[in-house]
Amino acid sequence: MTIANAYPVTQTIHTIGILGGGQLGMMLAQAAMPLGYQCVFLEDSTDCPASLYGRVFSSEQLDAFIEAADVFTLEFENTPTATVEQLANLSKSGSKQGMFPPTIALEIAQDRLKEKQMFNTLDIATVPFVSVSSEAELQQACHELGLPIVLKTSRGGYDGKGQFVIRQDSDIKAAWIELKDAVSGKGTLTQTPAPLIAEGFIHFSRELSIIAARGQNGQVRCYDLVENHHHQGILAKTQAPAIGTSHLFKQATDAITKVMNHLGYVGVMALELFVTKDARGNDTLLANEIAPRVHNSGHWSIEGAVTSQFENHIRAVVNLPLGDTDNIYPAIMINVLGQYPDISAVLNIDGVHYHSYHKAERDDRKIAHITLMPNDVADLEPALAKLVAVLPNKVGLDKKVMPINNPTRVEDSLTTAEVKTDIKNEKSSINDDNEQQNSESANSKVEKAKK
Repeated sequence: MTIANAYPVTQTIHTIGILGGGQLGMMLAQAAMPLGYQCVFLEDSTDCPASLYGRVFSSEQLDAFIEAADVFTLEFENTPTATVEQLANLSKSGSKQGMFPPTIALEIAQDRLKEKQMFNTLDIATVPFVSVSSEAELQQACHELGLPIVLKTSRGGYDGKGQFVIRQDSDIKAAWIELKDAVSGKGTLTQTPAPLIAEGFIHFSRELSIIAARGQNGQVRCYDLVENHHHQGILAKTQAPAIGTSHLFKQATDAITKVMNHLGYVGVMALELFVTKDARGNDTLLANEIAPRVHNSGHWSIEGAVTSQFENHIRAVVNLPLGDTDNIYPAIMINVLGQYPDISAVLNIDGVHYHSYHKAERDDRKIAHITLMPNDVADLEPALAKLVAVLPNKVGLDKKVMPINNPTRVEDSLTTAEVKTDIKNEKSSINDDNEQQNSESANSKVEKAKK
C-alpha cells in the first residue's frame, strides 16, 4: 500500500526535536500537531509526559535524535549548553534548520549573577545584589545590603531550592556551610563552579510575569501581564490578566523586548517581575529572572488567549508568522500538586479546563493544571472557591483568600525573588454576528480587568 506524503511539497521542516520530555514538551507537541508538525524528544525517562506524542530518545541516543529531527528547541533552561551548541553548529553548517533559543540565552538563564548583570547593562532595574565567593565576602554582603538577605547559588536550583534566607548575623555561618560547595562545583545543585549571589530584600506588593514570543524576523508579540501566587516556593496560581496593571504594561514589554533583542532570541520567553515603589512613590517594576522557554505562568493561554504560548513558540521555531496574543477572557490557572483531584468534581464546575500531565503522584510534584475561564468574569471568584474545595492539595489557597477583583496587598512585607512563604469578522450571517458580539464582550471584560 502506498502512503501519500502528509506534508506540503514546500514544507522543509517535518519534525521538531525537543530537548526534554516533561509537561512543557508535551504541550508543545500538542500545539505542533494541528500545524502539521511531529515532535521527538531527548529525555532519559521513557514514560515521560511527552512520550504520548512522539518518540523519546535517551541521552545516549543523541545521534539518532539529531537524525530524526529537522529543527530543535527545548523545554528546560538547565539543558546542557554543550548539547545546545552542538545543535546550533549543525544549523550553521546547513545540515539542520536551527536550534532555538540560542545558546547565549541558556548561558544567561543558568547563571543568576550573569542574568542580573545583563539586566543592569540593559537599564532594567533589579533587586540589589552582590557576588559571594567566600564566607568573608558573605559577611561583607550582609553589611552592604543589610539584613535580611537571601543567599542563592548562582547556578542550579529551581522552585525554591538552592537558597538560604539570612535574617540575623547568627544565620551567616549556617548559610555558608549549606551553599558553599556550589562555589567549587561540588554541590548537588550544580557541577559548574560559580560564585553565590546575595540579594537584598525589597518591599513589594505583587509578583507579576510577562510572556512574549519573538520570531526569526525579529517581531515581538507580548501577552498581558499576569499575577502569580506561590506556595512553599512553587507556583500555585496565576491570574490573567493581572488586575490594575495597565500602567505597568509598557515598562514590562519594553524590558522583555530589550532582553530578547539583546540575545537574538527566537521563541517564547517569560520575565518574572516585582511591583514596588520608586523614589516618588509610584508603582514600578523590578526584574527577577528570565525563563528561556514556555512558562508555567502562561498555561492559561491555551484556552485564554487567541494564540497560546505553546503554539507561538512552535510558530517561531519553524519560522511561521506569530499569532495574536490577546486575552479572550479573564482566566485563573491553578497548579495541581502531588495528588490528583476527583476529575468529575473538577469538571462539574462551569468554565473549567483540566490538563493532566500523566505523572505519578508525589509530594509537591506538578502533575496537572486547571484553568478557570467562566463565561462571566463575576463567576471567577465563586468558581475558584469551588475548585479549592475539591483539591486534595489546596496549595495554600484555602488559607489566604483574596478577592479577585481587589489587587490590594500588604506592601510592607519584606521578601525577595524565589522566597515565596505566571480584523473583526464582518460576515453578515446571524451566527457570525453573535460570535463577534461575544468577542467584543470578552475583550471588554479583559480591558476592565487590566484597569
